Amino acid sequence: MTLTAFFRPALMGALLLAASPAAAFELHSSDFSEKSPIPERNVFSGFGCSGANQSPALSWTAPPAGTRSLAVTIYDPDAPTGSGWWHWVLYNLPADSRGLPAGAGDPAKPLLPAGAVQGRTDYGTAGYGGPCPPQGDTPHRYIVTVHALKIDSLSLPADASAAMVGFNLNAATLAKATLTARYGR
Repeated sequence: MTLTAFFRPALMGALLLAASPAAAFELHSSDFSEKSPIPERNVFSGFGCSGANQSPALSWTAPPAGTRSLAVTIYDPDAPTGSGWWHWVLYNLPADSRGLPAGAGDPAKPLLPAGAVQGRTDYGTAGYGGPCPPQGDTPHRYIVTVHALKIDSLSLPADASAAMVGFNLNAATLAKATLTARYGR
């Protein structure tokens, strides 16, 4: 028996394992899809925009093994600020969460799991703040991300900036699932 013949079954098994990827960590919304326009119900109400400012319904598949908590962010990298614009910063979601209902970003509604924290957005308040790019700009990208974290929770001051939350999220992220939609006016 040659060495190739001896190792062939083991090599084939290893190739099959490498070819069968683990289940993908994916994010979906019933409000919009990848690269689609964001509907008015999710657009900010103020600064010249007249949307309903309702956070989108989100759902995601099971995060990878080792996930101990989750976070959700919505970020506009195209905002003319030099640093983008944070529209939603939500963290300390239980690891077994698989989605959020529409409107969960309203701090006045009890739609979030116990212990979840809505951080301060670039609108200066906690909770969801929808898109409202400057009139005449090309449509902006809004990157919705669910972060699978390797820690139980983020311990941050109540007034932590979105950038501070983002820094801590990036340091603790095992995996991310994203969905990017667009909005312009």
